[in-house]
Amino acid sequence: MDRDALLAALSLQIEWGADEALAEAPVDRFAAPPAPAPVSPARPAVARPAAAPIPLAPVPAAAARLAADAKDLNALKAAIAAADSPLRETATNLVFSDGNVTSGLMLVGEAPGADEDRQGKPFVGVSGQLLDRMFASIGLKRESDFYLTNILPWRPPGNRTPTDAEIALFLPFVLRHIELADPRHVVLLGGVSAKTLLRAKDGITRLRGRWHQLPPEHGGRPALATLHPAYLLRSPHAKRDAWGDLVLLKRTLDGRVAPS
Repeated sequence: MDRDALLAALSLQIEWGADEALAEAPVDRFAAPPAPAPVSPARPAVARPAAAPIPLAPVPAAAARLAADAKDLNALKAAIAAADSPLRETATNLVFSDGNVTSGLMLVGEAPGADEDRQGKPFVGVSGQLLDRMFASIGLKRESDFYLTNILPWRPPGNRTPTDAEIALFLPFVLRHIELADPRHVVLLGGVSAKTLLRAKDGITRLRGRWHQLPPEHGGRPALATLHPAYLLRSPHAKRDAWGDLVLLKRTLDGRVAPS
């Protein structure tokens, strides 16, 4: 890892509250070194066939028409507000987007939480604050360097996981949102976003850490799956993996790694 990446890694650890360099388990400095493990003969790598994309729940025709007719982001927001969904009746505010739409980098999360519902903006609660610190550690600011939205524009009651029917209803709007924002790269935050837009069966821990291509019907853009900040708050041990994803993103944006 180069000097800039090491300094950024240290900055992120400080932001996450690390103040000591400790291993996860004590080390006996007086113990004899362990015997080397036997080396097994290398086996030739076998390429796995690409998994078939998972089928999606039927998309309501009315939602597909509303999304297709939206000619710009303002029209798309109005179309989402007009879409018939029970979530609209239990939420306070429609949560559409935040950040710089011309940045070329678009982040897609799952659904608004309570703070987002109150303010009408994505990622403004505790997990959003963590997300901002994470991206600041690689030199990216919400105001100038990335753009944010969610699969669902309305908060599900109790912050529950979106249902397949809810995802299907709002998928045409998400895809149209990506098309209108026209990012060069997409980051998928969490399992719902990654599995929906990649049409993948695997969970986020298997999808993260590498670049994918959105399916042609989803725009075909380079997409990096990573862990949702809310998950990192519950599972601090996973922050190492999230940091690796951020380094990969930064190296790609800097042109040092191709998104393949």
